[in-house]
Amino acid sequence: MELLKIKHQDFDLFIECGKFNEIWGKAKRNVGEDSLTSTYTWSDGVEWVKRLPDDAKEIAINQGEAAPAIFFDNTDYPIWVEFREWVKHARFGSMLQADNERFSFHRRGRILSGFLNYGNEIGRSEINLIYEVEGRQRRFTFGYEVLSTKLNYHEHWKQIVADIEAEYRMLSLDYMKRTFHGFNPDTNGERPDLVWWSVFEGEQEKFVKAVRSIIDRPRHRMHSISTYQRADKLQRITTNIENELVEHRREPAHLYRVEEQIPSNDTQENRFLKYALGEISKKYNQLKERIESLKNTSEEMRKEMNKMQATLKHLQHNPFFRTVGRFKGLNQESLILQKASGYSQAYRTWNLLRRAYSLNDGIYRLQTKDIATLYEIWCFIEVSHIVKEQLHLGDEDVDHRNRMEMNGIFTWELGKGEHSRILFKKDNVELAELVYNPKHTDKVNDNISMENIYVATVAQKPDIVLQLTKDDMRKGMKMTYLFDAKYRIDGRDSRGVDTPPEDAINQMHRYRDAIYYKSHSSAELKKEIIGGYILFPGDGAPADVEVSKFYKTIDEVNIGAFPLRPKDKHNRYLLEQFIKELIEKPSAEIVTEMIPQKGAFVEVGNRVLVGVAKRSNRKGYLESFEDGTADLYYTGPKFPTTIALHNLHFFIPYIKGKGIRDVYEVVRVRTITAQEAKQDDSNGDDMRLAFELKFNRRLFAEYQKIDTSKMINYTFIDTTFDQISGY
Repeated sequence: MELLKIKHQDFDLFIECGKFNEIWGKAKRNVGEDSLTSTYTWSDGVEWVKRLPDDAKEIAINQGEAAPAIFFDNTDYPIWVEFREWVKHARFGSMLQADNERFSFHRRGRILSGFLNYGNEIGRSEINLIYEVEGRQRRFTFGYEVLSTKLNYHEHWKQIVADIEAEYRMLSLDYMKRTFHGFNPDTNGERPDLVWWSVFEGEQEKFVKAVRSIIDRPRHRMHSISTYQRADKLQRITTNIENELVEHRREPAHLYRVEEQIPSNDTQENRFLKYALGEISKKYNQLKERIESLKNTSEEMRKEMNKMQATLKHLQHNPFFRTVGRFKGLNQESLILQKASGYSQAYRTWNLLRRAYSLNDGIYRLQTKDIATLYEIWCFIEVSHIVKEQLHLGDEDVDHRNRMEMNGIFTWELGKGEHSRILFKKDNVELAELVYNPKHTDKVNDNISMENIYVATVAQKPDIVLQLTKDDMRKGMKMTYLFDAKYRIDGRDSRGVDTPPEDAINQMHRYRDAIYYKSHSSAELKKEIIGGYILFPGDGAPADVEVSKFYKTIDEVNIGAFPLRPKDKHNRYLLEQFIKELIEKPSAEIVTEMIPQKGAFVEVGNRVLVGVAKRSNRKGYLESFEDGTADLYYTGPKFPTTIALHNLHFFIPYIKGKGIRDVYEVVRVRTITAQEAKQDDSNGDDMRLAFELKFNRRLFAEYQKIDTSKMINYTFIDTTFDQISGY
């Protein structure tokens, strides 16, 4: 369907989209119709611009005013231009090689056609046409915004970039993208080459014009020089010369010293101009060479850069600068540089190039990473903030061992694996660890994998890995959870809740089943990942999200998803509470809630815990162990951290004065209060570990004595069935 038509004095331009109604409906559901607006601008020669909606009623669009958007991410837009008969050699004028290759000009029909798809790049963009009329080149530019179907570009995108920039300055920037964003120079922060190039790209024509204006009409100052003349050549006779004439009146060949004032270009301001022009030309040449090394640099862009390079070089060799000396700095503020015609523009450009940037809808163009990459980085930052909040830590307790690494000629990316590690500590005790994009492979020298993590098949690379350190079961034990950020929405359920992509959920199952733990001291593989969760830019009422399938499966199988988008505090709260629960939940409870493999107790249950069964206030507590009908065993207030509860499937009670005899299967391990354990009112808040038991078999026909001195604190023995006879 046709979306937009532009009638120009030299052509008619048409923009189409086959699935626009579907795209518009998706964006309307996710973002809201009020936010789906774009500001359109165009260069001279346009008679009118009209939008063509479904009902075929044309809507006129006015220059610089907001109107319904037509361009969205990940959408194909066929574009064709019918030129008038006097137009020759038309082409698409994008600075990207890939865009130019999508368009072709048919000379007979005088039609330029092609298509655009912006992928995940959102922001402001332009259609640029270059053509000839009567041998002279003409240009046309049509500007608009490319919006997201999942997030509000005018609100969410800005928040994402602001959060990233606050944490990692310059990380959101990129180059050779098809969209751009406005920015203003800023006196604070770093000054990356990308910002330098972007500022000068917008200022270069004004700068060149200013330099030429100064060369044609330079500011100068009068300079005094001494000359020697004969008496008949003197034009002005001072008192000193008059006396000298009387003295040498009989000497016609005598030369008289005369002071003359002549204009000089060797001023402080002209010296500055010579210096600034040289430095700008040098920097431009360096960056030009780096940009030309990129594969997707278009021929149009190369021509523009070569033209500007030649212009700067020509200005540097102008004879005017031969009369200007070397710049030695400014001793004081110069009113000429600040206010004089030409000088003020050159001085302004120089100051702009020395500044940093602020992404706040300024007049200069700056490109950023695509929204999918930005969302992934933002999710990592959000998870790190939530972990810090739930651990109640200050800035001094967060050890940022992550760093940015140069990617390409201008831009940065966040380090991966070992290079993006964030440690959360309290009193020098590690509480949690967060890692961005670790790549798990079987390579021993892989420097971005996590310690003791092993993948036997193909490489796995989850976006975010959270490891919580817990000492209640075993000292230094780490619980590993995966989060994967996906800038996608699969659809919307009957309650109006956005749903995550199914393939992303399947990927979390693969991560959990593919990543294992293998210590350096043992070749034995152990399950590593407890759960995996998708973070996606969905929306929905929190009450409805909590009963959605993708959220309920978190409790059922530890695989699920959380909607997470900027400024949505309600759904962020669900993730906050989940991470809080992970932090506060005892290790024993986490382990026991993990779903075991069918038959695992029988096949691998060799470990057994022997524990002293003491007499208790609980009715029939010790007697139930003696007759083999016990269903509960609870510990004292302190349980040895050296005893690992995972893979512990059997329990043998030790009866004082008798020994050991019966074997119980450990059905579940949980925490209970002393009041619940002893069924009395003493120390009601004291927490214990409770083993829920099921009688399995008799290990010995009669009670067997064991050496209680080998017990931990004379209370427990952590052993195996084949070693128990040694006690």
